[in-house]
Formats: sequence, C-alpha cells, structure tokens
Amino acid sequence: MDGTAGLVVVVEDDPVIADVERIYLTDAGFSVHVSRTAEAGLAAIRTLRPVAAVVDVGLPDGDGIDLCKRLRADEDWTPVLFATARDAEVDRILGIELGGDDYMTKPFSGRELAARVKGLVRRSQIGLRSAVLRVGPVRLDARARVVDVDGAPVQLTATEFDLLAYLMASPGRVFDRAQLLSAVWGVADYRGSRTVDVHVAQLRAKLGDTAGLRTVRGVGYVLGAG
Repeated sequence: MDGTAGLVVVVEDDPVIADVERIYLTDAGFSVHVSRTAEAGLAAIRTLRPVAAVVDVGLPDGDGIDLCKRLRADEDWTPVLFATARDAEVDRILGIELGGDDYMTKPFSGRELAARVKGLVRRSQIGLRSAVLRVGPVRLDARARVVDVDGAPVQLTATEFDLLAYLMASPGRVFDRAQLLSAVWGVADYRGSRTVDVHVAQLRAKLGDTAGLRTVRGVGYVLGAG
C-alpha cells in the first residue's frame, strides 16, 4: 500500500510482534515507523507527527504508559493505542486515565489492530454536521476540537472528545454500552469490555457534576435531561 492513510508509529521491542503490526497496518493503507524503545518512540512521535501510535506497555527502557503521559504533558494528543501483555484491569484503566485512547491485550488479531487504529484516526479527524454543540454548560467546537464548561477549557483525549461529541449530538438520549462501543470505537461486540465505563468515568471527572453526564442503571449513559 502507498501509506495514504497516514503514518503510524509502532513502539514495540519484540521484533516478531512489531513485524506483524507493521504488515497489517501497511495492508490497511498506513505507512509505519517502528521504534524499539520508549525514548526512541517518544522522539519519533514528536518529530514525525503520526496520525496514531501503537505503544507496547512493557518496554526495555521504561513504561509505555509513561511515554503517553509525557506526550499529554506536552499537549500532544496523538491518538495512542496500548498493546499490553498485562491482563490486570488496573493496568488497562491506568493507561486510559493517563491519556491513552484504546488498548488491546496480547495476543490479538492483526486485522482487529488495524481496524482499531483506523477507528482512532477516523474519530480524531472527523467533523460533525454542526460545528458547535451545546448541552447545558458544555460547549463543544467540532472543527477546533475544543471543549469548555461554563467557559473554562477542558482537555480531553481524542476518544474522550469523540465520545462526548456523540452523546452531545443526541442530548437526553440513553445509549447502552454496546451502542457507544460500536459508534465511537467501531467495535461491534461489547464482550464485557470496560472501555466505555472507564472513558465515561474520565469524562465525568473532567466535566464536573454540572455537565449532566449520568448513568442510567441497567441501561447505559445519557448527557442532558432525559
């Protein structure tokens, strides 16, 4: 493929896994730059400005989560997908809380990886029909990709922004987890994933109680009056 989908930086020290990721991402239309260490990966993301990054959590010179944290501290919101062999839920939640946009647990399907990355890129670049959405004190500018609450700016990851935009596009409508996972992450099968729950919790913490992001017990989530 010619790389017209954009550049993806893969940060992975295992050459076999890195090669599999490179092959599937290339087949999906991306060009791929592979870094073997956290420091090299961080430098590549800062220099090459990729459309997304696939970052291993366990790296020989540090933690992929720390790499992401350093990016976010520099106001770099490149979409990050964590690839991890750690199956503990706390690691998954920690990664998302520190600014990651998605995660996959090894071993994973190369096709699913490519689909997840394509979804991240699509969501980070997509525009909405209405450039500005308002629900209560929350204002979202889709073109500038900025959010404020009562005039105070709120920093969101790419996925948090897209989740909020989706909820704001239908204020008062209750969405179940499967609907949100399909619409925002592009994944059809919920399969018990806590991805949606974690991102909603992060949004609620960042937006504050006045935003009106509520859990409807036994159903899902809603923004605004029901």
